[in-house]
Amino acid sequence: MQEAHVQQSSSLLTALSGSVRGEVSEAPIRRAQYSTDASNYRVPPSVVVYPTDASDLATITQISRELAVPMTLRGGGTSVAGNAIGTGILVDTSVHMNRVLDIDPSARTARVEPGTVMSTLQAAAAPFGLRFGPDPSTQSRATLGGMIGNNACGPHAVAYGRTSDNVIDLDVVDGRGRRFLAGKDLTVVPGLEELVSKNLAVLRTELGTFGRQVSGYSLEHLLPENGRNLARALVGTEGTVATVLESTVRLVPISPSPVLVVLGYADMAAAADDVPALLTHHPLAMEGMDARLVDVVRTHSRGQNFPVLPPGGGWLMIEIGGETPAEAIRAAELLAADAATRSVRIVPAGPEAAAIWRMRADGAGLAGRTAGGRQAWPGWEDAAVPPASLGVYLREFDALMDEFGVEGLAYGHFGDGCVHVRIDLPLERDGDALRAFTTRAAELVVSHGGSLSGEHGDGRARSELLGQMYSPEALRIFEAFKHLFDPENLLNPGIIVAPRALDVDLRRPTALPILRTSGFAFGEDEGDFTKAIHRCVGVGKCRADNSASGGFMCPSFLATKDETHVTRGRARVLQELSSGTFGPQAWKAEEVHDALDLCLSCKACASDCPAGVDMAKYKSEVLHRTYEGKVRPINHYVLGWLPRWSRLAGVAPSVVNAITRIPFVQPLVLRLGGMDPRRSIPKFAAKPFLRSERRTGRRSGVIPKQDPARPKVVLWVDSFSDAFSPDIPRAAIAVLEDAGYQVLIPDQEACCGLTWISTGQLTAAKTKLRGLLDVFGPFAAAGIPIIGLEPSCTAVLRSDLVDLLPEDPRSHQVSDATRTLAEMLTGTSSAAMNGWTPPDLSDVTAVVQPHCHQHAVMGFDADTSILAAGGATITTLAGCCGLAGNFGMEKGHYETSVAVAENALLPALRSADSSTVFLADGFSCRTQADQLAGVQGRSLAELLADHLRAPGDARRAVSQTLGR
Repeated sequence: MQEAHVQQSSSLLTALSGSVRGEVSEAPIRRAQYSTDASNYRVPPSVVVYPTDASDLATITQISRELAVPMTLRGGGTSVAGNAIGTGILVDTSVHMNRVLDIDPSARTARVEPGTVMSTLQAAAAPFGLRFGPDPSTQSRATLGGMIGNNACGPHAVAYGRTSDNVIDLDVVDGRGRRFLAGKDLTVVPGLEELVSKNLAVLRTELGTFGRQVSGYSLEHLLPENGRNLARALVGTEGTVATVLESTVRLVPISPSPVLVVLGYADMAAAADDVPALLTHHPLAMEGMDARLVDVVRTHSRGQNFPVLPPGGGWLMIEIGGETPAEAIRAAELLAADAATRSVRIVPAGPEAAAIWRMRADGAGLAGRTAGGRQAWPGWEDAAVPPASLGVYLREFDALMDEFGVEGLAYGHFGDGCVHVRIDLPLERDGDALRAFTTRAAELVVSHGGSLSGEHGDGRARSELLGQMYSPEALRIFEAFKHLFDPENLLNPGIIVAPRALDVDLRRPTALPILRTSGFAFGEDEGDFTKAIHRCVGVGKCRADNSASGGFMCPSFLATKDETHVTRGRARVLQELSSGTFGPQAWKAEEVHDALDLCLSCKACASDCPAGVDMAKYKSEVLHRTYEGKVRPINHYVLGWLPRWSRLAGVAPSVVNAITRIPFVQPLVLRLGGMDPRRSIPKFAAKPFLRSERRTGRRSGVIPKQDPARPKVVLWVDSFSDAFSPDIPRAAIAVLEDAGYQVLIPDQEACCGLTWISTGQLTAAKTKLRGLLDVFGPFAAAGIPIIGLEPSCTAVLRSDLVDLLPEDPRSHQVSDATRTLAEMLTGTSSAAMNGWTPPDLSDVTAVVQPHCHQHAVMGFDADTSILAAGGATITTLAGCCGLAGNFGMEKGHYETSVAVAENALLPALRSADSSTVFLADGFSCRTQADQLAGVQGRSLAELLADHLRAPGDARRAVSQTLGR
């Protein structure tokens, strides 16, 4: 059997490689990345193909038929029902077939390839005042082909309809090899007219009963009274009857003045009760969100820039339009007046409204954890009922969850009666609970005239349950329909017709626990690395251009557009590791290390990923387990021990600088150290800061008495600031003293072990951190804040410290006491309370590069607040600089490092004039700008210190902008 499988795989690979211009791969790493989507299921394909155009895609379907090998199409891979995975050939259209081919503004149509990301189409149509109506929350990575496959809807479907209502025609190839343009002509498929005419009664009574009836095949579109529309009938068939090569879709005008109305209710069911009455106001969108999910969002965002919602235990978020802002506001007021609640906020279009919609959009990932932090799963993810039944359904559904002892955070498209929820079913063991619960849930939704799926399709999760929703006659019609197009059942088999059992091919039960050893504790995941990596549920936000929304992940994917280099792809490979795919030596597996190689350890996913994936931590753990007690790559010793080498260089920095500047020495040292010779060794300061401070009186190992007039702070001079940028701590001292603080510098040096952590030397990192706790622990216990200057080091204390040394109570004390300079000068700090204001910065125009670790762990709001209060004109970049600690220095990473810098940093520096300041607290960010653009960066401390000479009255004039 194995020999026959290998022979078939070889024949398949040969046939595809010889006929398709796009990449064809059967590499284990590719099969691992595409073995699952955003669902509970795992089905490794035999081969992954990336077609370049429609001709390639048509050729792939032909080879599928000739060799009788199943074929499954995939776009963004965000399917929660398991519609985008399969054995045989897995086709990824998103890499090459992603173009908007034509926009016709007069006809209000667009012609697109199936791999076109939804937001790409929206951006192309926007200059004409147009948009595609349906817009799922995953629109920044979901493709039109996937939306057509699932009949996607989204928040605005209540106004603009489903994808099926917005498709004009489809260029397809079916399972018989016929290519045709599907529109309103049924004769293109022999036997289709006869099938419809013989089954009019069933099609009229069982299908199309309400707007969100998506389950099964939507054959009501084939009825005479519905225009015999084959294109619409093919929407929602989940790739089981035809392959879409190209589509023409309808566009709608952009609402000129949308206004958001937020209504608070006692609970979600009470909010649902109010839906039918409010629908009479013809909203553009009507979404529901549970208070427990909002709490999760608030925690995930650390409360920063969190939108203010009216009081309630559940909310309706309703968008209503108008031709003018005044008209839209009036319409919003009329709607609010008719609501069965007086808990109301009306929010005009702008940043706050956008933040509320982002909160709702992130629900798909954030709902992956219950309020108690337990993993929640899809499976009963998007059932829908007629809106008039929604309140009753929600109450009975809550009772059902209570009966099973499970929990879920509900949200969804309440205007359409569609409810999203992920449930903490115990999938770690098997699928028994999943089967039992979904069977009962199906009975419940059908009793209310509802649909098993309201927009995501049936897939592997619900196809088996279609018999509860439809009569045997209807199911036979579905089978006959598929047979007309795909008699050999080669297109996405196991979906809708002849379905796979819903409790087979489950991903989670195959993964074994990987319990804590000597590395990270993974406290939020009960000490289980397997639970940590299964935080990734495939939502795919990491695949989006997150810089457009102020996010930072995933920089390597933005540079390469390769699934290998995105957070989700890496997580999938690690999940395969936990399933034993790579054998007993999995930690050393080439596939694992290839997946992690281009991870910059920027930690952006730790904050930007709605599921809370921290790939930097996972990479460090993998490196730790791989090399613990073994000889490591040379760059681990060179870059991982950088503070140690810097301290040695500090004995005679001028000599070290002179030697490394000899033309042949520097590239030789870089090569021998496992670094790229195109890089430069950073120049050491003429005198390290800590050596120069020994006689200033600030250095102290004793905690002095508190003086209310001059509160104490500890300035942490990290290895980077000490060895390379001593002017930064000097500037920080000046600013802190100006703000009224007495600045203390400990006698002993304190290293956070950052470079040891990034190279996976966690045992040594813990030793460093214990030494740091010896230094800072007494200060933290006394309530004295610790001010960090280097963002990456500060982030270690705020995050990694407590997960590396969780048993040491000093870890939490020091973590809680650690602040950035900006945090110490704003908010409820003593400086802020005493009326300190930043100096006048009105002459400053700056390009600002927040450090990735600061963005992920501390946030950048305090820095922005100070710069705004000082009157500076700033352009804040979103995205990584590309150097990311040791990443950009390492051999093999230079090209990616530069490509990442080209996303935002380098274009901004090129377009800035000579008077513009480049502001970056991160040593790596300043180094990247210096080495790639010849631009010298400044820190916030230096910028503030440079302007301290401004008169006091002028400085205090800007205090109102700090909100005090």
